[in-house]
Amino acid sequence: MEARVRECEAAIRLLVASDVTLYCEGLERVFRDAVGIHIVAKAAGAAGTLEHIRALTPGVVLLDMGMKDAFAVARQVPHISQGTRIVAFGVPEVEADVIHCAASGIAGFVPRTGTAADAFEAVHAAARGEVHCSPRIAGFLFRHIAALSGQRASTDPVDGLTAREAQILQLLQQGLTNKLISRKLGIELPTVKNHVHSLLGKLGVHRRAEAVLLMLRQGGQEPT
Repeated sequence: MEARVRECEAAIRLLVASDVTLYCEGLERVFRDAVGIHIVAKAAGAAGTLEHIRALTPGVVLLDMGMKDAFAVARQVPHISQGTRIVAFGVPEVEADVIHCAASGIAGFVPRTGTAADAFEAVHAAARGEVHCSPRIAGFLFRHIAALSGQRASTDPVDGLTAREAQILQLLQQGLTNKLISRKLGIELPTVKNHVHSLLGKLGVHRRAEAVLLMLRQGGQEPT
């Protein structure tokens, strides 16, 4: 019993949100025995979803984008629980819809053609601060990032970074993870995370991949 309690405490706390009862019940069954994931509640609408987030502060919300006011929920989440990530499911693989999701702060995507395995991967990735999505959706996001970077001022964005932040940005461009950067520079992992968060803010982007792409564009390079 104690082992089960410890397992639940260490697992990703997941809230399933959909106004379609069949979806909620089906997802609950799918995730019930998923390794490393613990469903803390189901929500049947926008108001209920926000109430559960306030009360339970889940690590990840699996949000049905067909639910009424789903986008409004996504935009409210950072103001209610900064540590909660949104994974959108039932997303049409249409560029405008995907960009709308990303602009609303959504951190992961499970398209309508997605499987249970895709949902597991998306939830785990979101909990790690990463994005799991189909190649088609990734293409939409990178094209949008490229378009935005082309609109930026021609000044070098690195000028606003500290020496340490610029050093870490170079290591991000080499594909190093936070853990590897910590080892390479001999600094604590939380310190690396703080530097990454700071440099992303200064560059005006939200993801590591966006920062790398921005620097490639700034240097006149094309991503391979």
